[in-house]
Amino acid sequence: MSATLNQSEHLRYARQIALEKVGIAGQEKLKAASVLVVGVGGLGSPLSMYLAAAGIGNLGLVDFDVVKKSNLHRQILHTDEFLEASKLDSALATLKARNPHVRVTLHNVRLLRENAMEILQGYDIVADCSDNFATRYLVNDACVLLGIPNVYGNVYQFEGQVTVLCHSNGPCYRCLHPNPPPAGLVPTCAESGVLGVLPGLIGILQANEVLKLLLNIGRPLVGRMTLINGLDSEWKNLTFPKDDGCHLCGKSPTIKTLVDYEDFCGTAPHISAAELNTLKKSCTPFFLLDVRRVDEAAAVSIGANQQIPVESLPDRLSEIKANHDERIVVHCQTGLRSRRAVQILHNAGYPHAVSLDGGMLAWMELQAM
Repeated sequence: MSATLNQSEHLRYARQIALEKVGIAGQEKLKAASVLVVGVGGLGSPLSMYLAAAGIGNLGLVDFDVVKKSNLHRQILHTDEFLEASKLDSALATLKARNPHVRVTLHNVRLLRENAMEILQGYDIVADCSDNFATRYLVNDACVLLGIPNVYGNVYQFEGQVTVLCHSNGPCYRCLHPNPPPAGLVPTCAESGVLGVLPGLIGILQANEVLKLLLNIGRPLVGRMTLINGLDSEWKNLTFPKDDGCHLCGKSPTIKTLVDYEDFCGTAPHISAAELNTLKKSCTPFFLLDVRRVDEAAAVSIGANQQIPVESLPDRLSEIKANHDERIVVHCQTGLRSRRAVQILHNAGYPHAVSLDGGMLAWMELQAM
């Protein structure tokens, strides 16, 4: 793609070109740029829409999920028209309608150790819009090893944060968090909820950082993190230095290749609601364990073989009616407690325990289809 602007692009970006710090030369830089967006959900939606509108020449999108009804209050790339369709197909339609001059490259895969380096290679900047620790560490490590800036964002309920990692000798994600928290400790949006506008705020701030880096203007959030509290409208900037002892980007790094991130992050093995539905219809024996509270289990049930609240599980392992070599499917309301329960069961000698991804809410959504 030529980086020279045509007449239509001159008109489209006229207000941006009018900025002294952008101009025609800056707009041509944006057209020549290539940005990878990891995750086209709550953060990736506003980020990719504004980058497309700004005239980024090539937008790469990584996602392997489909559009769910529960996505729509915050994932503004997607509409009811694309329910149960690929998020990437939905994103492509929206972005091309927003700006036909932008090339959109789709990576309809789950980002893994085996493919991350190949996918990230060649992009000028990566925007991490993921929602799990395994992907965050994977993106961070690949960015450090490839020398690509990582514009990171994260949201939780009414709070969000954004920073620039792996750039200009600044810190990486491991400088902040050398090791991930135990599996199931930090809830996802599905488990804790999130105010719909908050990912919009953070995603737009990520887009702003991307544009600053590409145009080489302003002061990027390197070694600084912007924190937003949506309830009291407080914005704070925290500073954090690069850790010279970091095992990835420090003076004497010991991490020189990508690692097994599912194992590193203690990600509990899981099955989807669709897989459980198939399992229930088959003749394959398995044990279904409900780890919700008694009142939750009484309100609505999948038909569990046994119910033990996760808080009581460590002290009630002797009550488990399943065999140690039996497959155990553990479920709660959203998937957080069941992941924690799976770790407890694995440590107690039940190696075939798996968590129902999305919990009862995912099961109910499947049954409503």
